[in-house]
Amino acid sequence: MSDFHLSPLKGCGTALVTPFTAAGAVDEPALRALVEWQVAEGIDFLVPCGSTGEAATLDLQEHLRVVAITVEVVAGRVPVIGGAASNDTKKAVTLSKAVIDAGATHLLHASPMYSRPPQRGIVAHFKAIADAVSRPVVLYNVPSRTASNMEAATTLALAAHPNIVAMKEASGNIPQIEEILRNRPDGFSVLSGDDPVTVQLMARGANGVISVVSNAVPRAMSTIAGAMLRGDVTTAHMHDGRLKALYRASGVESNPIPIKAAMSLLGRADNVLRLPLVPLADEHLAAVRDALVSAGALVK
Repeated sequence: MSDFHLSPLKGCGTALVTPFTAAGAVDEPALRALVEWQVAEGIDFLVPCGSTGEAATLDLQEHLRVVAITVEVVAGRVPVIGGAASNDTKKAVTLSKAVIDAGATHLLHASPMYSRPPQRGIVAHFKAIADAVSRPVVLYNVPSRTASNMEAATTLALAAHPNIVAMKEASGNIPQIEEILRNRPDGFSVLSGDDPVTVQLMARGANGVISVVSNAVPRAMSTIAGAMLRGDVTTAHMHDGRLKALYRASGVESNPIPIKAAMSLLGRADNVLRLPLVPLADEHLAAVRDALVSAGALVK
């Protein structure tokens, strides 16, 4: 095991897409090439098998294979935060242990979806996972997908657990995130879960971002996060401005539909998703293409 678990997470991590072949299988060569490119472009950590990676439609063997390939290609150069979420706490623990065996340095766990437990249930869920595993846990608050919000008090209670080291915050609730930033313990990282507010949150003390658009523009997003960590706001704003259209385009339909289209336009993954997700509607393709041009990722 590397020593990544000893250092706070910071900078830009990519919520990796999972490339599929035209027949719908995991495209292992495309995944390997994507991971290598991400690391070469300066990404600080990688997050396979989250919602962007279509984890909900990966079977267990595929899920663990995607994590293992990511770990193998990374070869110890950056942390690998393996998605292991489930709204069944027992299943979450079992999956977590398997993802650890596949080589992940950290685990990403979303607040339980669909079940909608009260705040004390969310606390009990995460504590049970953190008590049972040998790798640090990253919390993920994404009410748009889980139908429940992790309140600041909940996050701060969990942040006191020695094996819970970071939070990916995608609530869009800036006052809530500010409260976490003000009161978090030393060493607890707060990471933006929304690309468009990364600079805004890092200006308030957040440590980085787990990004969707960095699948397509890893160097630009890692430059933004790195500049903010150095206090170089001018550089961060310059690059952030170039990505505004891409941020907008990545939200025209449910993630990862737009970013899969973008990766196809870049020739890095086929535009194949698993049902119930479907490829991007034709009327949005021009916006995605134009956004990639604006970002400097694609020649017009």
